[in-house]
Amino acid sequence: MRQQSFRIYFAIFMIFLAGVPVFAQKDSTKRSVDITSAFKPVLRESAKINFNASPPTADTAKPRLQYDIPNPNLLFAYQPGSLKPLALQVDSITRWDNHNYIKAGFGSLKTPYIQAGFSFGDGNTAGINIYARHVASQGKREFQDFTNTQVKLSGFYKTAKNMEWNASVGMKADKTYKYGYQPESLSFPTDSLKRNFQTISGRVNLRNINKTEFGLNYSPEIRIDIFSDNLKNNESNTVVNLPLQKRIGKEFTVDLGLTFDLTRLSPKGKSALNNTMYFISPSLTYKNSNLSLHAGIRPSWDNKSFTMFPNILAEVGTEDNRFTFQAGWTGFLRKTSYMYLASQNPWLWMPSSLLNTKVEERYAGFKGSVGDHFSYSAKVAFNKLTNQPLFINDTSAAGDGKSFRVVNEERINVLNLGGEIGYNVEEKFSVVTSLSFNQYTGLKNNKKAWGLLPLELNTALRLQVIKDLWLKGDLFAWGGPQYLKKDGDNERLNGAFDLNAGLEFKITKNINLWTQFNNLFNQEYQRWSQYPVYGFNFVGGIVFSFDQKN
Repeated sequence: MRQQSFRIYFAIFMIFLAGVPVFAQKDSTKRSVDITSAFKPVLRESAKINFNASPPTADTAKPRLQYDIPNPNLLFAYQPGSLKPLALQVDSITRWDNHNYIKAGFGSLKTPYIQAGFSFGDGNTAGINIYARHVASQGKREFQDFTNTQVKLSGFYKTAKNMEWNASVGMKADKTYKYGYQPESLSFPTDSLKRNFQTISGRVNLRNINKTEFGLNYSPEIRIDIFSDNLKNNESNTVVNLPLQKRIGKEFTVDLGLTFDLTRLSPKGKSALNNTMYFISPSLTYKNSNLSLHAGIRPSWDNKSFTMFPNILAEVGTEDNRFTFQAGWTGFLRKTSYMYLASQNPWLWMPSSLLNTKVEERYAGFKGSVGDHFSYSAKVAFNKLTNQPLFINDTSAAGDGKSFRVVNEERINVLNLGGEIGYNVEEKFSVVTSLSFNQYTGLKNNKKAWGLLPLELNTALRLQVIKDLWLKGDLFAWGGPQYLKKDGDNERLNGAFDLNAGLEFKITKNINLWTQFNNLFNQEYQRWSQYPVYGFNFVGGIVFSFDQKN
């Protein structure tokens, strides 16, 4: 009985055990996943800085540098001029000192000579210069005398608002006589031969030192000249110039200028003559290291007569600026005034009319340098002059030709060939020679270009022999101009060859001795018909310098 009961219980227990794993296996497939892995987490090594940097790759490309170097060639005026102290913009890096001097002497033609220059200010924010000069001579011929006196005061002042004021006022007086009458045995009252000219000048200019925030540069200017003679003829000349420039980037510049030029001539006992001209000068300039292009126009009004002038210029050069080709087509109005005509020929009759000259020029040429000391330039130009004033001896009245009449030529074509060479070694030695040849053709109203020079040659030499000894020489030569004879025929004057030399040396800290020899070949040539110049003459004296700070 017990054995049977044990078997029953054992069978029930085995059935129960068999059902449990079947139930557990079925339930685990739905609720969990067992994963077995041999992975062991390990920290990654941190990155370290490599202190052994490799050198950069060498750049073999040639850098392109932009330079703006001014033209080193020196252009000298064809007529000798005096040295005048100006309101020089002194480099603020170096020390600026006041320089004051008095130069005095006496010459062979009873020539007193005195010149003085004084400067005041710091040379950086403000400065004033005073210049004065007086010279007179008496020639061998009767009334072959002249006197020149001039005084000028100029100054500048820089404000704290990026502005600079420049102003000047001056006076000049010239006295001469009409000594060119022929024959020399003629006699005239002194008052009828006297020619005195006085000029009072004033100028005011305002400019910005640095360009504005909009890239603008401006420099308005006004000039006034009051001119008169001993015959109570008066003239006023007023020029207002309004230039404006804007820079675009590094290579483009836009310019816009407006100029008014007003002249009023009041002859004694006659109606006044008004001569007005004004013009506008818009242009665009492109410039890089070896190319410069300037394209513009110049619309001009000459006493209400309109003319459109071109204003096109180009320069193409090498990278080192050793050679530059130039070409251009430009035009402008040149003012004709009593003051201008008297500066060309002081023995003229006062003109009855004033006609401005229209100048149109087409040119091509080149300039450059060889080494560090030698420079050169050459140009060929085809010019057209309209209403060019000419001077002829007046033989209609007294018949002696001592006075000149002003006549206008409607048109002159001019072929101009010019060149210049120079050699310069610092401030110790310099020599510059310029040559200009002019051929005048196509005249309509006159047979020849009376009084205009066909050929000019000029040479200026400066040499410092030792520390305290300086030599200088000047050569002025030209071909004789055409002049109108009394019988109506034309003839050419003889050419000129005028060589001058001078020296100056220091004898004390403040005193220099100087001398000047003029017309060494003693040629009494004529620039204007019937007016021979002085022969050989000399003048010498001392220069006293004070308030010098070395």
